[in-house]
This record gives sequence, structure tokens and C-alpha cells, in this order.
Amino acid sequence: MRSHDDRQKERRELNPQEMLETIFETIASISKEKEIDRILMLMADLGRELICADRCTIWLLSDDKATLWTKVAHGISAITIPSDSGVVGHAIADNAPIIINDAYADERFNPSVDLQTGYVTRSIIALPIYGGEGEIIGVYQAINKMTDEAVFSDDDLKRLKLAAIYSGATLETAITNKEIEDTQKDVIFTMGEAGEMRSKETGNHVKRVAEYSYILALSCGLSKADAELLRMASPMHDIGKIAIPDAILKKPAKLDEAEFEIMKTHAETGYQILKNSHRRILKAAAIVAYEHHEKYNGRGYPQGLRGEDIHIFGRITALADVFDALGSDRVYKKAWELEKILALFKEEKGAHFDPALVDAFFRALDDLLDIRNRFVDGAH
Repeated sequence: MRSHDDRQKERRELNPQEMLETIFETIASISKEKEIDRILMLMADLGRELICADRCTIWLLSDDKATLWTKVAHGISAITIPSDSGVVGHAIADNAPIIINDAYADERFNPSVDLQTGYVTRSIIALPIYGGEGEIIGVYQAINKMTDEAVFSDDDLKRLKLAAIYSGATLETAITNKEIEDTQKDVIFTMGEAGEMRSKETGNHVKRVAEYSYILALSCGLSKADAELLRMASPMHDIGKIAIPDAILKKPAKLDEAEFEIMKTHAETGYQILKNSHRRILKAAAIVAYEHHEKYNGRGYPQGLRGEDIHIFGRITALADVFDALGSDRVYKKAWELEKILALFKEEKGAHFDPALVDAFFRALDDLLDIRNRFVDGAH
């Protein structure tokens, strides 16, 4: 498929074959995406290509229908506007598409964005996007026709309607999936905090471990999607502590051998709690709970896994959890100084910790310390 820059140079309409190619390639790309931001951008690209526009934006209605928002819009930053604002607001109010080929001569046009950005809007096409129940969930908007005639036509409207029909169903699914994931995330953090609070640790411990895990995952080369999955799953790393007796969990001294054997069971218990879920976040959390006390040299627990037999999520959370535990006051110890922690990590490279992850840790140290400062115990 031709790039946007090539299309800009050509300044011509797509022929039918090119239209089909563009539509099918975009649909294939969207089917692989889960993040709303990326879906919005792909849909905006599709609309822009289909009607040879300079810019295209997908606006979504807020839950209360009071505002329209977009996280991704060609040429501008993420913005929120009143749902009755400008041309897109009129498309919603009238429940009908709008074509304007002289924007500044039309009273429905709001020039405020042009004034802020220095962009000059000449032509506009906007049409509602509908959900499965027939309700308006947003607006497809394209700006400035990039042909010599520089005007949008009824044919452009027909083409954009094709994109809007597909967009409605796809966006509704993506939004629903995001709401489900957000709910799962809330439950995971709540359960993770409950487990930590039993041992008199603060909820900020699970927040810090989640953020450390995310940064470390990116630093060692994981995809953003996998890093985000780990960030959502890692707060459950110690959920198995809910089964540990208070006398052991809250003991203000080092555990004896028998007590430590009981404490070690929390990894297996956490795995048993989570292992039967089919949700990807909870499946990842089961791995983290089970493997975050394994050591790279095989001397960890509960399975005695070695090296890369330990899942990367377990290896990352192990490092994140130890970094936070050593740097925090606990019932049985005072927080270590940073220099002492860093020295230990160097000593444990290839022993407790994956050597590549230790390198990633030091590369990301400034970001990790920033997280530690933002989520200090006692802060909200």
C-alpha cells in the first residue's frame, strides 16, 4: 500500500483496486490490535486514504455524552471538546453527515483549533459513527481534500461511510474489552493490596512493583503490550500470603527454618488461586505468583527452576520485588541504602537474578528511582 507521503505527492483519488487493497490491509492490521489508541490511528489513516484528505480524526463520545475526545488525531495532540461543539457537534445533534467546502463561511465551523495550531481548514466532512444498537458513539471527521479541486463530494461521503460502518463495530468491541481489562486491573490491585496490608506493608508496594516491572520489561526488550500485561499482573505476586498465619507474616524478626518453610508456600498458594482463570491478565498473574521467588542459579523456590526455564515475567518481578523490599522498611528490618542495594544486585548478577535483567535494571535506574520517589509509602 502506498505511504501517506506518496499519496500526498500524487494528490489523486484511489482507484477501485487501490481502495480494496487499502481497506483489506487496514482491516488486517486492526484485527491484530488491542489498544484503542492504535485502532483510532489506523482508522484515521483509512479514512484519510479513502477520500484523499489531509487529516482525519475519530472522535468518541464520553459515557455521559457531554464531551467528544480523541487520543489520536492527525496533526494535533489529544484533545477533548464539548459534544455540541463545531461541525462534529452538529453531526451528532442532526444525526446526519455534513460536507462543508468553505469552512470559514459556515457558522457551524469552530476555528479555535486553527487559531491554536496555525493550520488552515478549508473543507470538512463529518459523519456519525454508530454502535451495535444504532446509537451514536462518535464522529468520523476529515479535513481538507488534497486534490486540485480541493472539495469533498458525495462519493467521498459514501467511501467514508464504509469506513465508519466497520469502525463502529470495531471500536465498540475495543472499548468493551478495555472496560473489562480496567475492571480486572482494579480487582488485581485491590487483592494485591489486601495481601500486602496483612503483612503491614502499604498498597504503594504493589504499585511500585507494577511500575518497576513495566520499566524493566521495556528496558530488556519486551514489547509494550507484554510490558503492560506484566504491569497489570505483577501486583498479584504475593496474593498467596493471604493463607500465611499472622504469627509468621507479621513476625518482627527473622523467621526460623520451620516458619520460613511455611512462608515459602505462598508462591504455590498464589498459583493455585489464579491458575484456572482463562483471563490473560490472571493467567500472567499466576505465572508471576508461582515464579517470582525462583532464582537464576536454580536455588529459588518452589520449583527450583534455573535460568530461562523461569518465565521472563517471573524473572522481572523477582528483581522488581527485591528492589522494593530492600529499599522499604519492613516489620523485620529497616530500609537499605541505595548504594548497598546496587552492590547486592551486582553481586547477584547470574546468581539470584538474570544477568541481562541486571543490565536492564542499571540502564533504567533513573526511571526506577523516579517511580520510587513518586510512590513513597504514606503517599496516595
